[in-house]
Amino acid sequence: MGIFFHSVTLDESKCVGCTNCIKRCPTEAIRVRNGKAAITSERCIDCGECIRICPHHAKRAKHDHLSMLENFTYNIALPAPSLYGQFNNLDDQDYVLTGLKKLGFDDVVEVSGAAELVSEATRRLMDAGALKRPVISSACPAIVRLIRVRFPDLCDHVLPLLSPMETAATIAKRKAREKTGLPEEQIGCFFITPCPAKVTDIRMPIGIGKSKVDGAIAISEIFPQLSHRMDKLSPEEVEPLSSSGIIGVSWASSGGESSALLKEKYLAADGIENVIRVLEEIEDERIGELDFIELNACSGGCVGGVLCVENPYVAIARLQRLRKYLPVSQSHLEQNAPVPQEMNWNGELEFSNVLTLSDDIGRAMEMMVEIGDVEESLPGLDCGACGAPTCRAFAEDVVRGKCRKEDCIFILRKEIQRFADTISNLEGGIYPHGTEKNRPDAAKERNGE
Repeated sequence: MGIFFHSVTLDESKCVGCTNCIKRCPTEAIRVRNGKAAITSERCIDCGECIRICPHHAKRAKHDHLSMLENFTYNIALPAPSLYGQFNNLDDQDYVLTGLKKLGFDDVVEVSGAAELVSEATRRLMDAGALKRPVISSACPAIVRLIRVRFPDLCDHVLPLLSPMETAATIAKRKAREKTGLPEEQIGCFFITPCPAKVTDIRMPIGIGKSKVDGAIAISEIFPQLSHRMDKLSPEEVEPLSSSGIIGVSWASSGGESSALLKEKYLAADGIENVIRVLEEIEDERIGELDFIELNACSGGCVGGVLCVENPYVAIARLQRLRKYLPVSQSHLEQNAPVPQEMNWNGELEFSNVLTLSDDIGRAMEMMVEIGDVEESLPGLDCGACGAPTCRAFAEDVVRGKCRKEDCIFILRKEIQRFADTISNLEGGIYPHGTEKNRPDAAKERNGE
């Protein structure tokens, strides 16, 4: 901790301090101070909810561009399964994959194919009893970071396998080295991403030291050019490049990863608010016995990412049509062999104590009491007018010294009223200039009484 990269950024010139974003941030990482929003770096999980909700487009996502292909000798596209849901009447993935090669990529490796390998590896580990139940998917990096920040007791439930994106990049670079003889540093792997969380996951990966992916290009950026290339393809030009089936493509929407495990006791939730409720119930042991829990920060799953171009539910309907023409699965691990070591995390998921009040337990307890006292004096409306999402968050900011109690407009109004009452009760009162003759005792003074 201490050094952070974030794909979600703020353009202060467009921010008007409207407070829409502070209500939706799942880790309370945003405050509005002096008329502008500010993102607390160590709390942000790059889920993109602030991008989705901001009416002024002041929040935006960093991502890479096709110009990065010039930095490498051999370039490989890694399309997310959600990319297929962006195209109408698509009944063959090879059109999309061939279109990517027409854009300048030398090869294409489907992330949906790698997803089938991750599903099979998960099944093997669960059958062997090697994972703590319920197992929580690690595919969505925003959810993994959310658990690190807000749900430390659940860290050891997170699936310790690399995401399909990382698995696809590992496979792609190995095949490219064997095919071309080039060193790995001259081979570029680019994920076609539906969300900013994947951009962060490439720059600051969890579970491994360094990502095999060299860049992330937004679906929204590549879509117009890709559509144009696909429209010009003749059937003879389409190459047989696909290596995934129903299982892999289904990962694009909520429930796809869970159903691929062929288990009955699973739960799939999407949308960051729904996910938080599920995690709270798991932490409190209020959810019955489950084998697997799939959580997606975006509504509908990855098809709901802020870097997609299509309505997520329209995309899901399109994927259902595409799946009709596919086999169940096309990518498999070696039979009767252990899960490849390259698919495992290098270490355990560790709690990130960014919400800790103080390293000194005694002082932290004192601050908790102070926060409770401040919160009791607040109206409890959670209106956001103070620039914090809730009265509790505002009380914490006051105790941390980041703002004053009078920044609450209700407290300020009471202080102003108290001050006005004090002034009006002063002996003799205070009257506007020129109105001294209207004082109650003015007539007596004029009469010499």
